[in-house]
Amino acid sequence: MPELADRLLAGEQRALSRVISMLERGDPSAVEVMRDIDAHTGRAYTLGITGPPGAGKSTIVDQLTRHLRGIHQRVGIVAVDPTSPFSGGALLGDRIRMQRHYLDSGVFIRSVATRGQAGGLPRIVKGIARALDAAGCDVVIVETVGVGQTELGIMSVADTVAVALIPEAGDSIQALKAGVMEIADLYVVNKADRDGADQMAASVTAMLQMSLTTPDWVPPVTMTAAHTGQGIEELWEKLQEHRTYLETSGNLSKRRGEHRTQEFLEVVEEELVRRLRRLVQTDPSLLAKLERVAARDAEPYSAALEFLNDSTLNPGLLTTPTR
Repeated sequence: MPELADRLLAGEQRALSRVISMLERGDPSAVEVMRDIDAHTGRAYTLGITGPPGAGKSTIVDQLTRHLRGIHQRVGIVAVDPTSPFSGGALLGDRIRMQRHYLDSGVFIRSVATRGQAGGLPRIVKGIARALDAAGCDVVIVETVGVGQTELGIMSVADTVAVALIPEAGDSIQALKAGVMEIADLYVVNKADRDGADQMAASVTAMLQMSLTTPDWVPPVTMTAAHTGQGIEELWEKLQEHRTYLETSGNLSKRRGEHRTQEFLEVVEEELVRRLRRLVQTDPSLLAKLERVAARDAEPYSAALEFLNDSTLNPGLLTTPTR
């Protein structure tokens, strides 16, 4: 689909929407488009906003977008929302909070459902971020759904990860330390007009001093009251400082290379699962093996390894090398 790729590269939002929809439904035609646009990616700065529920992530994204538009930056937003138990789609909560930007042609907003993905971030977000990059966005903001300390998937897509916290979090920082607190390049204490904000910032700073193992970059702690816009400009300045650090240290290209490698492995995993499910429905030998497992005539673990090592099932695809 070279015409669709050309339209996306020209910044046409309808073409961008169509490509993202193709990615979401797993349309094979998306493969050609993504191949055509790949050489035109790598210019946008991708920012991840994560943190526990109620930290005001959507409001931070909304105000940050307002600031970026004020300095003439094109912004793409991927808002990861909870999955509807009825339709399987996103609940669109974040889009409701960002209504002011919908008539702005310099802002593109897309809600994506988690679809039960571990890490709080569906794999297609990586493809969507690259499509937004190719379409001319200067900044791509990925806001996670806020599932807590297991929400580490943002590391595999963002150049810079900002973790949002609130004064009321208190001792919950201890619960987050083993997960989301360790992935931050920057901390944002939001709702800083509430009591306890200074103490929260001091607590995070003290935690960093005790646990920091890589002195090249010390994650700063910044304070915002996003509902009024307070601290947003300072937040953007700190984000730019981290971008400069990544560029001058060579870590930006390294981090982006790791992201692409991770995406490759995830696509391979997904495709193998899809093909395996197709085999379950059509391959007589596999169906017979499953019946033997169900009837307790075969042990599940050893039968599975035997299946994977059987080159007659799918030569060169599901086989493992001989050791």
